[in-house]
Amino acid sequence: MKVAAIQMVSGISLDANLSEALRLLRQAAAAGAELAVLPEYFCFMGAKDEDKLVIAETEGLGRVQDFLADAARDLKMCIVGGTLPMATADPSHAANASLTFDAKGHRLSRYDKIHLFRYDNGRERYDEAAVLQAGDTPTHFELRDRDGQNWRIGQSVCYDLRFAELYRMLAADVLLVPAAFTYTTGSAHWEVLLRARAIENQAFVIASAQGGVHENGRRTWGHSMVIDPWGQVMALHAEGPGVALADIDMARIRQVREQLPCLEHRVLC
Repeated sequence: MKVAAIQMVSGISLDANLSEALRLLRQAAAAGAELAVLPEYFCFMGAKDEDKLVIAETEGLGRVQDFLADAARDLKMCIVGGTLPMATADPSHAANASLTFDAKGHRLSRYDKIHLFRYDNGRERYDEAAVLQAGDTPTHFELRDRDGQNWRIGQSVCYDLRFAELYRMLAADVLLVPAAFTYTTGSAHWEVLLRARAIENQAFVIASAQGGVHENGRRTWGHSMVIDPWGQVMALHAEGPGVALADIDMARIRQVREQLPCLEHRVLC
């Protein structure tokens, strides 16, 4: 199955972001991708954190959800919508939700980011909990590719990457990591954490990132990539908008797990 990790440098205009996302999704579809993963905050990187609340959508109703469903159906491709803000019972907080739509435009899953980013090095400070409400449910979906192969796809978002226990619980063939890693933390930890998650779970990893300098002044690390179950980087897009494409094969998962059987020792909650 051909997969695509889509990288963006999203700004403060919802219209412009959706237009750019569609351009990159079309590029992925033209290359034969069956699964495309957009980055965290693909639809919007506001001037301030509270701007997320302004565009938060209700379940099953909203422009971004319609965009994802229409794009998936029109391009005949499963699309994971990075994240978008979804309304909660608390008007001062939104969920950072990753929604998946199949090739017919039907929603397959919704995952609300569990681990909210917090970082303060004295120069940069981030605290997503100020406007976001954490999820509490590990989530996966099943995807049948064009050859009839069934894939178990585990979902995560950005800061989740630092919590290895989540990925063990997902017990997936493919792990998704849409993200908006800062330049500081990404340059230090992004690739090593992604490769670790692939190696310890003997699974493919599709990591789609924000990568560049944004209108709001934030700089993100980028380096969207696809990694195989041995920890090898199969595809990489370093900076700026683009698409990292790779062909993943269930036989590779079986090969690695047979050669180095370690998952039989895992303890799942």
